[in-house]
Amino acid sequence: MKIAIKILFIIFLLWMIVGFYFLHIEYEKAKFVMGLGVFFLSFILMPIFIYYRYKDGKYKKYIINDEKLRQAFNKFDKE
Repeated sequence: MKIAIKILFIIFLLWMIVGFYFLHIEYEKAKFVMGLGVFFLSFILMPIFIYYRYKDGKYKKYIINDEKLRQAFNKFDKE
């Protein structure tokens, strides 16, 4: 999965570079190419990346819940 994400990132990065080049040479479909690059980057690569990063529950230490708030306020009150 990690390799697939890297390959997709490189493909979409090259796609965007080609789109910028097309804008520079004033190709008539340049904006369409750039739009597809942004679309694929945001609706294909980002969901795959988010799923890969957070599938094992690694995000739980970043969620603020009542317990963590109480601990933080108790530390603040002691100081």
